Amino acid sequence: MRKSLFAIGLLAISYSVQAQILCHVDTNANMYVSEGTLVYSGGGVQTRDNGILDVHGNVMIAGVTGDVIKTISGAGAGSPKTNGGNIILRLNTPGNTDDASTYGQLYVNGLSQTDITGIVSKEFRTKKHGTGNYYQQVGMPFFGKALSTLSTELGKTFGTVRRSRNEILTMNNLAAVADFTDLSVPTSDPSGYFMLGSSNDNLDVSSAMHTINGRPYATLAAPVTLQNGGNVNFGTNGNATNGYNERYNTYLQDQFESSASLWLNSYGKNIYQFGNPFLTNIDLSRIGYPEPVSGGVSDGNNISNIWGVRYDPGTVVVGSQGNAYSTGALITTYDATTKIPVGDVSVMIKPMQTFVLKLRSNVPQTLDFNTLRRFKSVSRAETVGYDVNAARNGAKVTEGTIKQLGVIGLDASGKEIARTYYVVSPSAVTGHQTSVATTVQATAGSNIIGTFEEALNGGYDTNYTGQYWLYINEANENNFKGKNVKLVNYDTGKVKSYKFEIRENGELVPAGTHLLSAGVGFYYKASNGTLQPATQDGIAPNAVASYDLYYGEPSNVVLGTKDTTAPSRTLVVYNPAVSNYIVRFDPNWKKADIEVYDMSGKLVISKKAVDASRDFVIELDGAVKNSYVVKIVSDKGETVNTKILK
Repeated sequence: MRKSLFAIGLLAISYSVQAQILCHVDTNANMYVSEGTLVYSGGGVQTRDNGILDVHGNVMIAGVTGDVIKTISGAGAGSPKTNGGNIILRLNTPGNTDDASTYGQLYVNGLSQTDITGIVSKEFRTKKHGTGNYYQQVGMPFFGKALSTLSTELGKTFGTVRRSRNEILTMNNLAAVADFTDLSVPTSDPSGYFMLGSSNDNLDVSSAMHTINGRPYATLAAPVTLQNGGNVNFGTNGNATNGYNERYNTYLQDQFESSASLWLNSYGKNIYQFGNPFLTNIDLSRIGYPEPVSGGVSDGNNISNIWGVRYDPGTVVVGSQGNAYSTGALITTYDATTKIPVGDVSVMIKPMQTFVLKLRSNVPQTLDFNTLRRFKSVSRAETVGYDVNAARNGAKVTEGTIKQLGVIGLDASGKEIARTYYVVSPSAVTGHQTSVATTVQATAGSNIIGTFEEALNGGYDTNYTGQYWLYINEANENNFKGKNVKLVNYDTGKVKSYKFEIRENGELVPAGTHLLSAGVGFYYKASNGTLQPATQDGIAPNAVASYDLYYGEPSNVVLGTKDTTAPSRTLVVYNPAVSNYIVRFDPNWKKADIEVYDMSGKLVISKKAVDASRDFVIELDGAVKNSYVVKIVSDKGETVNTKILK
């Protein structure tokens, strides 16, 4: 089969011994690179007129200065052809988005930017990052491209009015603000993070195929420096305003801190937002590795203070003040010692996708995008060194591994609608985290499933149940073995069952596995059920309001009994969809009375017999800088008191 494909390729192309162009696709010729195939060119590539390099697999161009990538028209040397349609990176199932399809990729190395004049056409169909008014988050892997050309390519007219959701914004990492973008200025920042406005769903990136055209970026000249991210004064509780008169606390999002009340510490600081600069995937899974570590091999990056990555932004909600906020994003954090990723550990960023880095401190670091490029759709294993074609081999399992239980919430049809993680290791810290230097935890925000901070002997830490809950929770595998972490489902009408995903040192264990390398496994128990072993790909069929999660079999569990000691799980959390705080009620509550007082003791909100089956919006004046005390009393007399700091 390979010989047949290669023979067809010879009919479509010719090879030149000149240094500048090794592969030439002439008029009426079509070179087809099939899915799963790698075509290597050790020099430049050129197409003429309607000649097509039709890429469903992977093309690697590894040349030197003086080699070129061209798309030309006419005879002889030809004139530049700039309308695209000659080097095409395909979606292999064009009826699907790139999340459900493989796609053609292009790797360019060794060529100078001035010698890359050819236009590459990338098929673009991806999931929307919202509905109605929202901002689509994209990278722009094309050099010298006027963003005004996106109006034709994406089928909507982009404008110049801020907050109209018809503008294009780009992230300014140092100032922690989305800047207005002049649509006529050619792109020059390969790692730029762009936000494409959608007003009343007038940007359609999911139901129809689009083609984005431009010159690919050459190998980046130097790593990107990571220092002074968000190095501004956010004001008390984030109430200061940026240069566009927008309050930082209306849009600046930090899901790695346990509470927005930490604005005075590191909340919002040391955050960097980037787009993938290349037309290949990039792999962020090992960016914290020194060289070598635990038998692993570095990709040249060693971000020693890496905390986490947020990627695949989920749903971007635009609130009443024009602010944009992400919900349901994927989050990875990194163990402070080994730099092994936990949580959503894939950390593969596709072409035109974006990601957000959070560092633990402002100690300067660098990020080398060049060595992150990877054709495969899965991250390389711990023992595999950098190579764009590196195979995925089994990771090295050593003593003191990091073990994680992923709990995936499924709806009645078996579709994933939520997830959360419980992580244990010998170096992890049990209970509330007071230092950003080591924690791998991440907050759950307005998610519908998550876990609560554990008390040192198991169960809820009642000091924090009303303050925050967690998307990624950690505990020490030695001092917390056999003790329970509380998993809560706030919407049993939607989440009907759970599926388990178990990893060790970031690698999935085989299907059906329960016991891990230390001979210990994870367990679960519903509030009205019995203790069960959690296995890879296993299903818990009845996702009731509360579950206990364990690492190590508990010795003191009373089987078949209902948990009657749970404190109230009523939370007050910020919800960006309404640009205000909400009360998310304990799943067992039916009705509640709510009173809100300002700091002078004045009653500003009073509601009786509120329906506890849905969230209650605390309608505070967003323009008023104040702090409030919220008192919530259930119909059974349970009371929750908490503060809102604005």
